[in-house]
Amino acid sequence: MSSTSQFRALVVDTETDAGGVTRQTAELRLVDVGFLAPGDVTIDVQFSSINYKDGLALCGKPGVVRTWPLIAGIDIVGVVTESAHPEWKVGDTVIQNGAGLGERLHGGLAARARVDGTALVRLPEGLTALQAAAIGTAGFTAMLAVMALQRQGVTPESGPVLVTGAAGGVGSVAISLLAGRGFEVHASTGRGAELGASLHGLGATQLVDRADLAEVGKPLQTQRWAAVVDSVGSATLANALAQTNYGGVVAACGLAQGADLPTTVLPFILRAVILAGINSVDAPTALRAEAWELLAEEIDVTRLEEITHVIPLDAAIGAARRILSGDVHGRTVVDVNA
Repeated sequence: MSSTSQFRALVVDTETDAGGVTRQTAELRLVDVGFLAPGDVTIDVQFSSINYKDGLALCGKPGVVRTWPLIAGIDIVGVVTESAHPEWKVGDTVIQNGAGLGERLHGGLAARARVDGTALVRLPEGLTALQAAAIGTAGFTAMLAVMALQRQGVTPESGPVLVTGAAGGVGSVAISLLAGRGFEVHASTGRGAELGASLHGLGATQLVDRADLAEVGKPLQTQRWAAVVDSVGSATLANALAQTNYGGVVAACGLAQGADLPTTVLPFILRAVILAGINSVDAPTALRAEAWELLAEEIDVTRLEEITHVIPLDAAIGAARRILSGDVHGRTVVDVNA
C-alpha cells in the first residue's frame, strides 16, 4: 500500500444553491483513507472504466447514486493490500463489477478502495489488469447476455442475432463474443459511416441503421432475428421484440434510449418470444466467476485493444460527458494513478 494515507478520488456529492435547489456534483478530490467505508478487503486500484452509469453519475443525472458523498466508478481492478476475508490474500489481483459500486458503495474511480470481498473475482489467467478493466462491467454484462441466449438454446444455426447499441461498450464486446462463437451478427448503430469498418472488424456481418428501430412500431413485425442483445431499451427494444423469430430470445441489459417499453404482450403470447433480463449488479459470485472465466477464454484481446482508450483520472468527467452524448466508441479505461 502507498505510504501516504491520502489519495485522489472522483467524488459525487450534492450542493444546494441560494434558491434552495439541490444538484449533484462531481469533482476530483484528495481524500483520506478514513473516507472509505468499512469492508474486509482493501485494494490499491490500478484501473477503472467509464460505463453509461458512470456517465450519469458524473454528469449529475439522477437515478444512479443513492448516497452522498460517494466515490464514483462501478468497476475496480487492483491488488489486495489488506484482507480479513478468507478467500483473498495480500498481493491477489482482483476484479469487482457493479455490486453497488458507484451507486451505494464507494467505487473504483480512486487510487484505493475498501470492499466486501464476497463480490470479488480473481483476475483470470490469460488476462492483464488493463484488459480486465477494458472488459469491465460492459463486457461482463455482454457475457451474461450471451450466456442467457445459450441457456435458452440459441445456437448459430438458429439464425442471425441483432446487437443494438453496437458502438457502445456492451455492444462492441457482445459482437466480438457472438462472432467468436460462430453467430451471424447484425449490428445496430447510428454511426455506420464512421464506425462500420470497426464493427465489421469485430465480427458484425451486417449493419442496421439505428433509426430503423428508434420509433415505436407495430407490436408484431416481419421476423428477422433468432435473438437480440439490447442495451438501448424503449422503442428500440419494443421493435426488436416485434422482429424476433418465433421462440426467439431477447436479452435486455440497458436503457440508453429509455426505461419504458412501448409494446404489448403479443410478441410473447403469439410468437413465444422470451425476454431475458440481465442484471450485472446483483449477479451471484458463482455466476460472476463463470462469466469471467469464459471472457478470459473467448475475448479477442487484439480486437479489445483496438477499441480501448486509456485516460487519466482527471479526464474521466470529460469522458462521462462524451458517453452520454453518444460520442464514445468501444471501451474507456481509467488509469487511476495517472
